[in-house]
Amino acid sequence: MSEKYDLIVLGGGPAGMSSAIYGSRSRLKTLVLEAKRKTGGQPSTYHDMENYPGVPETTASELMENFRTHAEKFGTEFKKGEVKSLEVDGFEKIIKCKKGEEYRAKSVVIATGAEPRKLGIKGEEEFKGKGVSYCATCDADLFTDLDIVVVGNGNSAVEESIYLTKFVNKITMIVIHDEGVMDAEKILQEKAMQNDKIEFVWNSVLEEIKGEGIVEKAVVKNIKNGEKSEIDCSGVFFFVGRVPSTDFLEGVVDLTEHGYVKTTKQMETNQPGVYAVGDVRNKVVRQVITAAGDGATAAVMAQSYIEEEEYWQNHVVNADKPALVAFWSVTDQESMDLISQLEAMELENKGYKFLKIDTYKNRLISDRYGVEEIPTLLKIEAGEVVSKLVKPEKEEIKELI
Repeated sequence: MSEKYDLIVLGGGPAGMSSAIYGSRSRLKTLVLEAKRKTGGQPSTYHDMENYPGVPETTASELMENFRTHAEKFGTEFKKGEVKSLEVDGFEKIIKCKKGEEYRAKSVVIATGAEPRKLGIKGEEEFKGKGVSYCATCDADLFTDLDIVVVGNGNSAVEESIYLTKFVNKITMIVIHDEGVMDAEKILQEKAMQNDKIEFVWNSVLEEIKGEGIVEKAVVKNIKNGEKSEIDCSGVFFFVGRVPSTDFLEGVVDLTEHGYVKTTKQMETNQPGVYAVGDVRNKVVRQVITAAGDGATAAVMAQSYIEEEEYWQNHVVNADKPALVAFWSVTDQESMDLISQLEAMELENKGYKFLKIDTYKNRLISDRYGVEEIPTLLKIEAGEVVSKLVKPEKEEIKELI
């Protein structure tokens, strides 16, 4: 039997937990479904956290635990479950997990994040767990006093390399760009270049990983002259971007060609009541603070959606008589005049349910029924629109009723 919630958040990273905090604090019955045992999403694989506003010194794990504690304070439930499918037809969305669990929710926030990108080079899969790693926090102590190679030159690669220097003997960073050119922020580049444990191999790519059972060598190719060289090492860490976890969303919500979820600035997908936040959505800046902002925005929008939808379901879709719905705005005098005219007709006494929809406060309903001009008048029977009048004249209204 399915468990029912107002809001279900798929993913327990900073974006997902921010949605949970805002949702449960707004008295929405909220569930966070996490695929992994450890709370925190991608940040849980980091160590130091220096750029979260108001928290000058903390670790990523500590910050994420604080997020979870905050969410639990307001009543958020947390459960383990890897989502297999999401059904979004109708007000009630259905979430099915790979182990058979099923949940239902009025609104869903997708916060499934992204997984480390794999390059598919020779030896990468063979030596996974035997010297090949994608997580510094997880595996750093395994390489204490050993030499390692790091592939990548963005913020994550540099931050994680600096952290790894606390454990390893030496790091060789393979950088595809010319000498001195990196994708990471300048302040991070400076820290890396000033670190005696970090060396750089420029204009190069990793071509192969070699070893007898475990990583022993990295084969590096210079992209300028094609020359190859071998670096003795005990491990290779990859920090070359991430791939969104959206396989189960194909055909459900609109995705970019790279698999990220398309959203509006309000975190809305193309499906009513379904939102996407954090690294899983198509965006430019991917930081903990921006993910948290995404999550808060989505929860606020979800609350508005649920309120609008419940009102609509109760008063229109499931009404025991035809409904006349007038879309209006306080800034439009013509629409206000129509409201006055309809109220004077005492429609309730003529067998109609009369509703006024402010297009500013109820944008979702307005968009759903294609209301582009006001005033607009809809006649709805058994949940279906049977007539639509835009800027109706008196005679049209009389004929309608």
